[in-house]
Amino acid sequence: MEPSTMTENLLPQIALLGIGMPGIPELLIIMAIFLLLFGGAKLPALMRNMGRSVNEFKTGIKEAPLDNKIDDGTDADED
Repeated sequence: MEPSTMTENLLPQIALLGIGMPGIPELLIIMAIFLLLFGGAKLPALMRNMGRSVNEFKTGIKEAPLDNKIDDGTDADED
């Protein structure tokens, strides 16, 4: 089964469950939970580290095509 077909088959089921993008009230609840779990003093450092992680991930994605050479154990120069 193709991935696009699987996604199309799941969409009606997700709609029936009422799962979608979180709205403003849901995001406020999530932020309140983060505030309770980590405290106000640790949140800026946590968000800063998350931002650095995202930037490093994006850099890794950009550099990934350079590392995609597959080594099959044979040398192309040998005849």
